[in-house]
Amino acid sequence: MKIIILGAGQVGTSVAESLVSEANDITIVDTDAMRLASLQDRLDLRTLTGNASSPSVLRQAGAEDADMLIAVTQSDQTNLCACKTAHALFNLPTRIARVRSSDFADFAELFTPENFAVDFAICPEQIVTDYIVKLIEVPEALQVLEFARGQVSLVAVRAFEGGPLVGHPIKELRKHIPQVDARIAAIFRKDTPIIPEGDTVIKAGDEVFCLAATKNIRQVMRELRRMDKPVKRIMIAGGGNIGYRLARAIERDYQVKVLDHNKRHAEWLAENMSHALVLQGDATDEKLLEDENVDQMDLFIALTNDDENNIMSALLAKRMGAKRVVSLINRRAYAELVQGGQIDIAISPAQTSIGTLLAHVRRGDVAAVHSLRRGAAEALELVVHGDEKSSQVVGRRIEQLPVIKGATIGALVRGLPEPGAPQEEGAGARPVKVIMAHHDTVIEAGDHVIVFVVSKSLVPKVEKLFQVGFAFL
Repeated sequence: MKIIILGAGQVGTSVAESLVSEANDITIVDTDAMRLASLQDRLDLRTLTGNASSPSVLRQAGAEDADMLIAVTQSDQTNLCACKTAHALFNLPTRIARVRSSDFADFAELFTPENFAVDFAICPEQIVTDYIVKLIEVPEALQVLEFARGQVSLVAVRAFEGGPLVGHPIKELRKHIPQVDARIAAIFRKDTPIIPEGDTVIKAGDEVFCLAATKNIRQVMRELRRMDKPVKRIMIAGGGNIGYRLARAIERDYQVKVLDHNKRHAEWLAENMSHALVLQGDATDEKLLEDENVDQMDLFIALTNDDENNIMSALLAKRMGAKRVVSLINRRAYAELVQGGQIDIAISPAQTSIGTLLAHVRRGDVAAVHSLRRGAAEALELVVHGDEKSSQVVGRRIEQLPVIKGATIGALVRGLPEPGAPQEEGAGARPVKVIMAHHDTVIEAGDHVIVFVVSKSLVPKVEKLFQVGFAFL
């Protein structure tokens, strides 16, 4: 696929890294020549320096025969203008735009072909906010992801010494919770992936990915670790785009304090919050944290625009007694260094939001993509099409499928209506079923299949397996 990416910031770079590894033809455009040179040194792609919304620059980038435009510059106006230009002048088929401001995002009619011609709008800040809200709701988890419109959840937890299943083979999970069907999708032990089998023994410290129907996931988690008390008190360092969105989202359900170093912005935050307490000050100020009782916080979340400040304030809050600390870290190397130490969870905003973009780029009908372990692994939700003649998977048991080492089919959701289709009701309605994958499970057309891959390099093989042959088309 020929793809043009506008913007070589954190999001654009992460998208480029993911798509280049899947043998796409990538051109990335930015005004920063030095940043582009650095990208070209380490990635197999073409770069172009210039204004991303300029018709001449888009033509030079290959818009006349490109398959997709991904506009993820820092400017909403530039992204929207680029999509309109690509549609009007080059009839470029698929146009995706990053839109940060709610002034644009709240008005879907702006994205129609007659207006800005955006096929899909993405707001990374809102995606990260929703992601953190899930972590607050499930405080034991390292990662919480949903599939099939919330029917299935994939949760990453750290196994602890003394947990019911720790020191025992995975096959005993069914004995512990016989009434719940669940699946251990993957295990990472000291950053090394382990493909789970019935005899695999879970050890303390393992990062375990559990897959189950959303209604059952907490019960499965109890087998691996202690369940924490619900979160009540939260301190947020940084009232920027993400900090403000998060505080607004949770302030009615939790006791929330927001710290921001800028006096004028802190006043604006206070005017726009109804329940959260806003404080002006430096999140690395030990005296301020002590005065605001950081030791009584169930959760401290560092969300400033500075990685070093986030790391230092989170470490300080943890040392002073905060029960759990989360830090937003843009640089992947930093995130990998601190995750699992004194900082409980390091969030990479680019990797958290990239899955939403990738779902629109993947070949075949991919309903969802979630980046795991800061981009090292992925979980995909693929919709099955075709029949037994045109598909390699329809009508076949899982044990009959070609083996892709490192890829695991975790679950199937059957009976899920198409997006926008009316929900059937009454006795004749087809129920939505969550089916944990076993060797003899038969895949049917229309199933939503959740696949876990321990390496992104396996994604093209998985996509090819689920693609429909020409007989169906």
